[in-house]
Amino acid sequence: MTAPYAEVIGDPIAQSKSPLIHKFWLDRLGLSGDYARRLVAPADLAAYLTERRGDPAWRGCNVTIPHKQLVLPLIDRLDPLAERIGAANIVVREGDVLIGHNSDAPGFLEPLKPWLAERHLLRTARIIGTGGAARAIAHALWDEGFTLVFIARDSAKAELLANEFDRSHAHVGPLSALAEPLTFDWGDTDERLDLVVNATSLGMTGQPPLAIDFSNVPPGAIVYDAVYAPLETPLLAAARERGHPVVDGLRMLVGQARIAFEHFFGATPPADADADLRALLTA
Repeated sequence: MTAPYAEVIGDPIAQSKSPLIHKFWLDRLGLSGDYARRLVAPADLAAYLTERRGDPAWRGCNVTIPHKQLVLPLIDRLDPLAERIGAANIVVREGDVLIGHNSDAPGFLEPLKPWLAERHLLRTARIIGTGGAARAIAHALWDEGFTLVFIARDSAKAELLANEFDRSHAHVGPLSALAEPLTFDWGDTDERLDLVVNATSLGMTGQPPLAIDFSNVPPGAIVYDAVYAPLETPLLAAARERGHPVVDGLRMLVGQARIAFEHFFGATPPADADADLRALLTA
């Protein structure tokens, strides 16, 4: 009997660390199975899913840039969270049915739990990007009581995303403005929780960095970069130098991977191996 396997698909895909994560957990748990990366161009996405749908050993796939929304019309149904967000980063095969899930939202929130456990008079998140990851992040933060500011190169896409929320607490700003110095008195930020999130590929290996003047970042704001290759992006390095709390994309990647692993292999990843896993991923 062929061992079960899963994959991560995207374009590009060489930077993905998902195979390291899933193989690490399979080995620690002594499970038979495999996990690989697969380069799938947008034009080939439908053919890929048709081919895999007929493979009984294929348990499903993680979905990354640029397929998190492109995959939606090609699968049979979405779970409630993925349907609400309008993006799927996991496809699971159950019999002949392909089901889309979204683990980006809970995976994103995982490293923020210590801050979210505190009370604040105001919570504001500046989300850079409008793709599938940005959508998941926005819905996750909205449920945690954040006012949202969508910052994007394409203002029309940002407006469409903002319109999914109460516009008295969802705003839009141009990406170009981030690079310009801002003269603004942020006032007392002690009872506020501010978050700046890069949900684009800017800063990823091979991509230009995110152009940002830190006068646009509230004092004490958490700077969170969903990019994990490189782990220390120019954005995080600059934020750390200025004393901001930072969260790297590896935290989100591992958080969402836990949920995917349970879907694919029917087992819970060992939580006591997190330090060893991070050491492997950063070696």
